Amino acid sequence: MDTCLFCRIAKKEIPAKIVYEDEKFLVFEDIRPQAPVHLLLIPKTHFASLNDAPEGAEGLLGEILFRAREIAWEKGIGTTGYRIVLNTARDSGQEVFHIHFHLLGGRRMKWPPG
Repeated sequence: MDTCLFCRIAKKEIPAKIVYEDEKFLVFEDIRPQAPVHLLLIPKTHFASLNDAPEGAEGLLGEILFRAREIAWEKGIGTTGYRIVLNTARDSGQEVFHIHFHLLGGRRMKWPPG
């Protein structure tokens, strides 16, 4: 998608602090971090939200969660704890309409989150 911010980041048209990349995923630092570790994990395949995920995307979405776990350990928050957030649609707080997971850690999280 030509106008999607995260697609443009994945294509390297817009700079980002990338911490991981492979053929399926890109992980980069959030520009407005809400925790000492705040990374965004995106599939390079565009779909706007979980509501728009096509049948057959289960494997891709599962893989991204396992990648989040690996990166949490690499960032030193695997033992202390981390949160993975997936916002879907405007009322959830989704601002960029390319499915993405927030990996947050490095501080004590509060509950409830909203």
